[in-house]
Amino acid sequence: MSKRGVLGVVGSAAGGVETLRTGLVEPALERGWQVAVTLTPTAGQWLRANGEVELLEQLTGLPVRDQPRTPGEARPHPAVDCYAVAPASANMVAKLATGLMDNQALTQVGEAIGTLDLPVVVFPRVNAAHARHPAWERHIGDLRRAGVHLVYGPEVWPLREPREAPAGRGLPWTAVLDAVDAATS
Repeated sequence: MSKRGVLGVVGSAAGGVETLRTGLVEPALERGWQVAVTLTPTAGQWLRANGEVELLEQLTGLPVRDQPRTPGEARPHPAVDCYAVAPASANMVAKLATGLMDNQALTQVGEAIGTLDLPVVVFPRVNAAHARHPAWERHIGDLRRAGVHLVYGPEVWPLREPREAPAGRGLPWTAVLDAVDAATS
């Protein structure tokens, strides 16, 4: 067990997920967390294709989850002390806000949101078009009211038009880890 506890890192199929290992997991380990990674099915497919799943498993010593376990199968991850959902696609934010849990990653985070004293930090990696959708502010407000710690706003991630959105470089990974530290202190 690490000195800080277990950080459940949950990545979705949003730009920047390809930098999850170097941007979030390695720095979390350096800060003293044990890290357990879960991905949405699409993010799992992307990161398996580029070899990142294997690197994450070697680094953390735990399997990367992107599928539910079968009944009777042992839990592959230890109990989590905090979740960091980063990057969270607009789809993931909408599903979390409305309580839809149709994959392993959403189920874990959805349950965490409903668990007393289990902090959840979410970094919505969206563009300006996503943020202008009429339901977006309601989703963000619902997550805030549920006690989710959001790493969101122009100071951490300036919204750009879809054609202008940069690749994963420059994601606010440090801000996500700082929010984790604040949520767990």
